[in-house]
Order: sequence, then C-alpha cells, then structure tokens
Amino acid sequence: MKRRSFIQKSAVVAGAATVSAPSVLAAAAPADFDKEMYELRIYQLTSGGTKTAVIKYLTGAVAPFLKSKGGKVGIFTEYGMTEPPKLYVLLTYPDPETYYVCASDMENDAEYKKAAAAYLESAFDKPLFTRYDTLLLSAFDGIPKLRMPDPARKLFELRIYESHNEEMGRRKILMFNKEELPLFDKVGLPSLCFGKILAGPYMPALAYMLSFKDMAHREEVWAKFRVHPDWNTMKEKPEYLNTVSKVNKIFLVPEEGSGI
Repeated sequence: MKRRSFIQKSAVVAGAATVSAPSVLAAAAPADFDKEMYELRIYQLTSGGTKTAVIKYLTGAVAPFLKSKGGKVGIFTEYGMTEPPKLYVLLTYPDPETYYVCASDMENDAEYKKAAAAYLESAFDKPLFTRYDTLLLSAFDGIPKLRMPDPARKLFELRIYESHNEEMGRRKILMFNKEELPLFDKVGLPSLCFGKILAGPYMPALAYMLSFKDMAHREEVWAKFRVHPDWNTMKEKPEYLNTVSKVNKIFLVPEEGSGI
C-alpha cells in the first residue's frame, strides 16, 4: 500500500511546477522505501554578514517544517572559513515519499511562510547569497538512516567520490555496502550518512560524512584504516579497481542551531 501511495503522490507532484526534475527523482526512487533521502545545499553567501540571516531562515523556518515530517537540518561552515563564507546544509528526509511531500507542500505551508518571511522578502539589490548548489542523494543499503554524531565531535569530513562512468560508481557503492562500511565500524571511523548522488554536480558520484573530535583524532582513525589488512585486501580486488577517479575532501564545523 505504501508503494501505491507513493506512486500516486509522485504522479501528482510530477505535475506541479514547484518540483524540480521530477522525472529524474521518479526514476531514481529506490525499491526500499525505508531508506532516507538527503539534500545537500551549498550556499555561496554574498558576505559574512548574510550568514546570520540565512541560518535564521534555516533554523526558524526550514528545520521546524522538516521536523514535522521526520527530517533534520544540519548547518555547517568550512573549517578555516574564508570570506565570503559558504554554508553547507544537509537536509534529511525519512524516505522518498516524504521528499516529494516536502517539495510540494513547503511553500504552501502557512507557518513556514510566516517564519521565512524575512528571507523570502529580502531586497533584490541586497541578496543574501549569490546561488546555491543542490545535491540529491539516496542513502546506501549499508547505512539506510543517518547516524547522529557524538555531541563531543565538532569536526566533520564531507567526502565526495567521483567515478569516470556509472558502472564504476555502482561498483564503488557495492564495495562500501559489502566490505568497506563494516571495516569503517571495525576501526572506529564514525560514519554519519552515505548516499548515491542522484542529481547535482560531480556525477557520477557518491558522498558521505564522518565526524571527529579534532584533526588529530581524524588522522589517528584514518591511519588505522589505511594499514588494516582487510582494506589492503579489498582494494586490490579486480572488481573494485579504478572505481574512483577523484576524491573531494571538505572539512566542516557545525553552526549554532544545527540539528546534526
């Protein structure tokens, strides 16, 4: 019944102008409807002073709306932030159906519109940001739900793995689900979420986030991983060779009010 409900709602949303790229999302919806969906937004702010206004919008309008649907909003800036800064915003949705519902309903929600008024009515000649990129992701089978980090861990690592074609990307995700994620847990690499990028920059690619106490803790745990015999065995398997063409690493710190 849930699948039928999702398909019916998807058909309605696909016809709505408020939803972007519906054909991509409909085709990419996973068979397992219990897996989370993630939306990673990267805001390029116009100045350091606009950060407060965008964060107020995210914490005061977006986060309450998503919370009512079972989602979360994480807000981060780059470690060693430059000026003007970027904001990295991770929005979580319990399942693909909820993503569609939120995309359709948010802009018509009275409480959201009231809380978002200052942001939505910001002056044309004083924009809060130049633009933002959006990456839409489907959670891995191996970690179908976000794992909330230890509050003592204030350094986050966002890693984006690009592949030179879709088949190599599929094999890298298989490697994570079958062998690499269990090893992450074994050596203590603190995983938050893993997702296949369905739409956005970098494709074909995957992205994931880890959390650490600090840089020293990060180096310590990654060192354990790199020398572990399981890693040195799996990385040489023919089916996993050359699955990643580029690794992007971005270090983040949470902003006040972040829900992750």
